[in-house]
Amino acid sequence: METKTAKKANYPLNEEDEKKEILRQYRGLLRVLKSKFKPGDKTLLRNAFEMAVEAHKTMRRKSGEPYILHPIAVARICVEEIGLGVSSAICALLHDTVEDTDITLDDIRREFDPEITKIVDGLTKIAVVMDTNTSKQAENFRKILLTLTDDPRVILIKLADRLHNMRTMEFMKREKQLKICSETIYVYAPLAHRMGLYSIKIEMEDLAMKYMEPDTYRYIAQKLQDTKRERTRYINDFIRPLKDKLQKAGFDFEIFGRPKSIHSIWNKIKKKGVSFEEVYDLFAIRIIVNALHEKEKEECWKVYSIITDEYTPSPERLRDWLSNPKSNGYEALHTTVMGPGGKWVEIQIRTKRMNEIAEKGLAAHWKYKEGKDDSSRFEQWFNQIRETLSSQESSADDFLQEFKTSFLAEDIYVYTPKGDIRMLPIGATALDFAFNVHTEIGSKCIGAKVNHKLVPLSHKLRSGDQIEIITSSKQKPNSEWLEFVVTSKAKSKIKDSLKEEKRKIADDGKGILKRKLDHIDAEMSQENMDELAKFYKLNSSLELLYEIAIKKNSLQDLKDFTVAGGKLIPPKIEKLEPPKEIETSKSFNRKDTELVIFGETGDKIMYTLANCCKPIPGDDVFGFITTGEGLKIHRTNCPNATRLLSNYGHRVVKTKWAKNKEISFLTGLKIIGLDDVGVIHKITNLISGELKVNISAMTIEAKEGIFEGNVKVFVHDKDELDNLVAELLRLPGIERVDRYDTE
Repeated sequence: METKTAKKANYPLNEEDEKKEILRQYRGLLRVLKSKFKPGDKTLLRNAFEMAVEAHKTMRRKSGEPYILHPIAVARICVEEIGLGVSSAICALLHDTVEDTDITLDDIRREFDPEITKIVDGLTKIAVVMDTNTSKQAENFRKILLTLTDDPRVILIKLADRLHNMRTMEFMKREKQLKICSETIYVYAPLAHRMGLYSIKIEMEDLAMKYMEPDTYRYIAQKLQDTKRERTRYINDFIRPLKDKLQKAGFDFEIFGRPKSIHSIWNKIKKKGVSFEEVYDLFAIRIIVNALHEKEKEECWKVYSIITDEYTPSPERLRDWLSNPKSNGYEALHTTVMGPGGKWVEIQIRTKRMNEIAEKGLAAHWKYKEGKDDSSRFEQWFNQIRETLSSQESSADDFLQEFKTSFLAEDIYVYTPKGDIRMLPIGATALDFAFNVHTEIGSKCIGAKVNHKLVPLSHKLRSGDQIEIITSSKQKPNSEWLEFVVTSKAKSKIKDSLKEEKRKIADDGKGILKRKLDHIDAEMSQENMDELAKFYKLNSSLELLYEIAIKKNSLQDLKDFTVAGGKLIPPKIEKLEPPKEIETSKSFNRKDTELVIFGETGDKIMYTLANCCKPIPGDDVFGFITTGEGLKIHRTNCPNATRLLSNYGHRVVKTKWAKNKEISFLTGLKIIGLDDVGVIHKITNLISGELKVNISAMTIEAKEGIFEGNVKVFVHDKDELDNLVAELLRLPGIERVDRYDTE
């Protein structure tokens, strides 16, 4: 694909060669759009191209290449990989002009139709929101989603833009790479998945892993390369009998093996606790059938029947997305069968139409739309987002988290007592279902029957469940409900109800406050209530009145206030000296923070090692300036890294270890193996005796011939730890050694 390799030339080239390269890429765009051109389209595209070239003429990317190559590449991704048309290509060419150059939205309005202007405006808003210097990327995420529901092409072009940036990230600074990768994993990859763009989602995840966990990425990539010949031979042997049977049955089809992504293999290794060699489904077999629209289901099930005649299927691993397509339009039949040599193999059965929707997502969905029904799942999804946006009052961080759990999660399909189907995210509870049916039913819900059995409100639903909600007129929402509901609708309605309840109680507090203010000749004004709320560090005057009503706040400090013309003037509070760590972190300037070195110069900058991931020298790390505890050091694969880097990129500090053999760090190892005589002696002898590593604590549990040991050791750096792990694995009977973060 040319977009991936376009920047291999050594920039800067001479002016003539650069012009040739720009034209070559533009002609490539014309070629892929050829079948989509209508009269006048070519001229419009040329106008957009010339406008973008002129606007970006003095700009260059970090690699040294002319900036214009980026919008052209984004336009090509939109057309080739997402399946969008001429309007989207024009918008992609112009996507950075209003944000980064002298061109205004009015200039675009004069040259192009309102549809293009609207999309470019949406892209500009996203660019402003997701800008590196924005203090908190989550702040305006709602605006992005409003644009998304207005015209989904905005987000599709943005995904293409992000993909190209991910492909061409090698020239960026390390901290910028980490921030972009985290943002991608946190928001863009799940969004691509939800829009049905599986290949883009997979590539984004792989590229993010390449920069965030480079050692693991290289290890798996090398292993895949080393086993490629063996895998190809196995796939061919597996496919041969199926090919013969499908040909004899008269099917028009394609069949091929496809390797799993590096990221998904790594997820399997982590989730299942297995080694690379033990990951059985390193590849999937895909069968694409050419079938008439009305016979698609029938043909797919016939193919399934032929496969299961040849190979034994695993009944738990059958996924029927023919009868119930995913909300992003994905349709297919997945099964896992036992292949030759006792290996499980996943098979995906689709028709040509289904395959195009799986590859091109939303764009292909529109192309095949035949009446309203076909797009109803997308519409349902967009409508849910619109509804949530209109009533959303939570903080930006909470909103982003809720958006991820409510709208970017996989779906389950459940039924009402009458058999109507409802779509909910994975993890949804009976109470989520009640609110999905109607706000009033949710608010009055006291229990539910799932498949005719009584269950609590917090019961997690599974696909295929039939739910009947039990209500009571005496029931009302309580704050505990917020702990187990996952849908945005349920959360916002519960919060609204609790706020209303709080407002009623707060009315009692109003009378108490008025009497106290009258007593000191102060006015009962909003300004005075806000001043008091600020003094007591409360979010609003409502909170203040509520605390007064429930006797949590007796307003003892009111006597320290002075009153001037009815206005409250708060008492002056002597400023406390901030702790030294905070002082140090706040006195950083950008130049100081480019490189923080630990070891000999560690005493110059105060820092603490994060408890969530316990980094040791040699780990890939980044510094993060916290608001209360100075500089904290996290591993790049820390469970919290993605959230911190994507939401607070401006607080990230480039960090590097210096060699220092004076300091030891505590870390843990989990050892699993066969419970043999003397195994503990062998382990302790190796660690303490041969390798001279100090043991802090050790526990061993043996059960049915298997032992599991947890050893806490003091090491100087990651090299020493890696060497210790390698030596332990050489001991006879030791199966696995994994690092864990000590308490």
